[in-house]
Amino acid sequence: MTLNPATHPAVNKGPAPLPGAEARRRAGLLRRFDWILPGAAVALSVYGALLVWSATRGRTSLTGGDPQFFLKRHLLNLAIGLLLMAATSVLSYGWVRACAPVFYVLSLLGLLAVLTPLGTTINGAHSWIVLGGGFSIQPAEYAKFAVVLGLAVVLTLQPATAGLSDQAADAVTPRRILAAGVVAGVPIGIIVLLPDLGSAMVILAATAGLLVFAGTSVRWLVLLAAGAAGAAVAAPHLHLLAQHQVNRFAAFADPHLDPQGVGYNTAQARLAIGSGGILGKGLFNGTQTNGRYVPEQQTDFVFTVAGEELGFVGSVTLIALFAVLLLRGITIARNCDDLFGMLVCSGVVSWFAFETFENIGMTLGIMPVAGIPLPFVSYGGSSMFASFIAIGLMENVRLRSTRPAVGVG
Repeated sequence: MTLNPATHPAVNKGPAPLPGAEARRRAGLLRRFDWILPGAAVALSVYGALLVWSATRGRTSLTGGDPQFFLKRHLLNLAIGLLLMAATSVLSYGWVRACAPVFYVLSLLGLLAVLTPLGTTINGAHSWIVLGGGFSIQPAEYAKFAVVLGLAVVLTLQPATAGLSDQAADAVTPRRILAAGVVAGVPIGIIVLLPDLGSAMVILAATAGLLVFAGTSVRWLVLLAAGAAGAAVAAPHLHLLAQHQVNRFAAFADPHLDPQGVGYNTAQARLAIGSGGILGKGLFNGTQTNGRYVPEQQTDFVFTVAGEELGFVGSVTLIALFAVLLLRGITIARNCDDLFGMLVCSGVVSWFAFETFENIGMTLGIMPVAGIPLPFVSYGGSSMFASFIAIGLMENVRLRSTRPAVGVG
């Protein structure tokens, strides 16, 4: 799928702005703001707050006796995320592009810092840096949008005099594609060493989606896919994956393998979702949820709460909100008159789409368990903040686009 940006209109130099021109410009930006995109993200976050609350209110060992602890923290993360989104959306578009390499380098430094004594292991992944006061950061989450920005810069490094049609053609040359492979490959390699296979898979998917939207030839896509498949096959033999990650893939290949051990999470998740029926058992009334049978239910397996307590209707509603968010992102990419902005939006959409499919898929047993959060819904500050920054980047692109908004059809 190729999204061809339109020719950017010439900028006419006119007289100095009249009084009130700045106010009219701001009003124009406000009118161009895509309210549906952040609206869907906020709706998902509020939906997630209810699911997280239901999953944690009875777990006193996690909440310290406060049944609303995770609910309050989730809503606090949402508030901070909205501030980050607003700040990102109004940044200078040129400044965002100019600083993209800085963001990329900082993300690499953050990933490398995790490999030092500053890093902390949680659930088998050495992926966090504890800040104190109950707060921690996961650099791999911020690396997602940093890599998307870095890829967009690498694929649009043309002379200032180059037209957009020349930029689009030059973005997918062999040299550019190889450079993109390096930009994505370095953080992926570091993340695999943590080991955090889920985040590595997300960045790989975002890279692939961005290259597809950029118009990369089928030949190159096949070669890249073959290389990724070869790396996946070789990783266990080269001992690049932790044993629990190898076990997860084994359980995915054979769902009946050790249902009380390595296959326990998926078995309990499917049982919870299947027991919900059409309308569910009612919020806070899930027997699997209240019985604490599903591990990590406030994070990686939060979709099981929706399936059990809100049923098929509640699950489809959640998926529909994701569909709205992704379609708005595609709309912004299609309407963008700048190649860099179009690539940023397509990378973010690919990132969110893969995370959503993988997270829901692993609870249904159609994808391997990989420790990937459900965007905006799962509990976790780093994931929430990075996701809202990505929404802000798409809004930034939307506000600077000179083309009128049209639908995705």
